Amino acid sequence: MDASAKKILDKLKARKFDPVYLLQGEETYYIDVIANFIEANALSEAEKGFNQVVVYGKDAPMATILTHARRFPMMAERQVVIVREAQDIPDLNKESGSKLLLDYLTKPSPTTVLVLCHKNKALDKRRELGKKAEQLAVSATFKKPYDNQLVEFVLDYAAEKKYAMDEEAARVLAEYVGNDLNRLANEVDKVVISHDAKQTITAAEVMSKVGISREYNIFELQKALINKDWLQAAKIANYFEANPKKNPVIPIVAFLYSFFSKVLAAHSVGDRSSQGLTAALKISPYAAKDYVAALQRYPQQKTLEIISLLRSADLKLKGVNSGSEGEGQILKELVFRMMV
Repeated sequence: MDASAKKILDKLKARKFDPVYLLQGEETYYIDVIANFIEANALSEAEKGFNQVVVYGKDAPMATILTHARRFPMMAERQVVIVREAQDIPDLNKESGSKLLLDYLTKPSPTTVLVLCHKNKALDKRRELGKKAEQLAVSATFKKPYDNQLVEFVLDYAAEKKYAMDEEAARVLAEYVGNDLNRLANEVDKVVISHDAKQTITAAEVMSKVGISREYNIFELQKALINKDWLQAAKIANYFEANPKKNPVIPIVAFLYSFFSKVLAAHSVGDRSSQGLTAALKISPYAAKDYVAALQRYPQQKTLEIISLLRSADLKLKGVNSGSEGEGQILKELVFRMMV
């Protein structure tokens, strides 16, 4: 778990609430986790009716939000005001709105818990509000995690649900979903449904639950490309062509583009050992062996050519200069040309 999120949640679980929380950044998962925890636990069910307000930024100018925040709680120790999508507050980035918020942050109501969920970006620190808000509120800015942090996230999330998952299973999920933590959490939730908590979750079970063929999947295609295994790559490409609904080609191309972009970056790394690539590319140690193998079989110039092929295939799949080729044909030609 993100260290900032853990620190805030640990304090909240101890029922220590601060007057203002500013939750911001590109990674929205932790913003929702903290806001949802406050919404569920700061007040009893009996207190929520009169003392909990949830508004959306686009529907609430700053004066309206602060009117809620300055009210006194009714028959309760505190009240809670949660502003979802706070980045959409109409006057947040105008002098009038930012001044109102700054004035409130300077002297917040001690009986109110105000939660500002500012998603997808952080406040502009070139402006006075951006400079001072973090000092006046409990603030956390969440960035998208690096690839080498995803396996740990999956394992920790499963452990929170009281399930054990092996590292290979976590890696499959992490590579299949990418660094969208909300989707990763949802996929783990799918996997643990009806699973025996006494048994460790395996990669085979993950593939079965999320709809990945055990033999013909994007991970096996990547492995076949790395090893230049022509026969296996052709089998997988044919399987994808025959099952287009389960295996749309655009995400496959995006997945391979991400991998070979890192291979290109790896060509510039001085220490090309597993340890060196893990540190330089911020990938998991488990995945580093794939990059070591790819470096041995794909020189820098060929890697550049592959990236160009992937870009061209992506454009074709989106209707640019595609002619009469179907998705399956585009993929099979791409796979062939990547290994030539």
